[in-house]
Amino acid sequence: MVVTNLSAARTRDALAYVRKVAGGSGSSFYGPMLKLTAEKRDGMLALYAFCREADDAVDLEPAPEKAAEKLAFWRQEIERLYQQTPTHPVTIALLDTVARFNLPQGLFMEILDGFEMDRSGQMTHPDKATLERYCYRVASCVGLLSIEIFGYSDPRAREFAIHLGHAMQRTNILRDIREDAGNGRCYLPRELLNAHGLDGIPLEKLPDHPALPALCAVLGLEARAHFQQADAAFPHGDAATLRPARMMQHIYMRYLDKMAAAHWRLPARKLSLNWWDKLRVVGGW
Repeated sequence: MVVTNLSAARTRDALAYVRKVAGGSGSSFYGPMLKLTAEKRDGMLALYAFCREADDAVDLEPAPEKAAEKLAFWRQEIERLYQQTPTHPVTIALLDTVARFNLPQGLFMEILDGFEMDRSGQMTHPDKATLERYCYRVASCVGLLSIEIFGYSDPRAREFAIHLGHAMQRTNILRDIREDAGNGRCYLPRELLNAHGLDGIPLEKLPDHPALPALCAVLGLEARAHFQQADAAFPHGDAATLRPARMMQHIYMRYLDKMAAAHWRLPARKLSLNWWDKLRVVGGW
């Protein structure tokens, strides 16, 4: 057991907090984590809660200066976490996990750098290089932290996590086009928008534009290529410990398959899998 300078009651309250955040999210993330040991599961729920709350500091804060203040708080809170003096329930819950699994501080800061890209407006019609950097920060870095919690012995697990993050984030971008457009955002790279005659199209018209499915098909191929690279890098000797990551991979591949089967036409509501679909993926592993 890792010893911290926090009371057992504060730690229990913090763990209850992150479990509530993760359990109430409706995310595909929660099911695969149920097969982990308690220590790993609590670590992953704390990591998820950190990403969720720091991201919400940008997404749910309309005032740019307030969003900047909230991100600054999270940077300071990560510093306090690594000084063993956290103040927020999420970082209190992370304290044991960071020590137990030797999680690198720099990866948390990279994730916050990704959220700063959102806040600063860089992610509205980004170029491809900016999109690549963003996907690495907000998804691959989460994957790199996750595999430290899951456990692995083969260094190829890092390459697997990086490609899986890129694939999942591109899949999320495709799923969220309509919602993002409604919030004044567009993560589609400007090179693709230009190539498909969509540069300058008002965001409110983009989701139903007849040229959009062809663009989505190209981005879908990019996501699928990263899934394939993740498969090629997957260290089969670590299959048991990395099973939750593989579950997430197959859930997101199913999202991609559903969008392709609909010929990349956007549904009225964000694409989701029902519990039976998710259960089949989780139960199959």
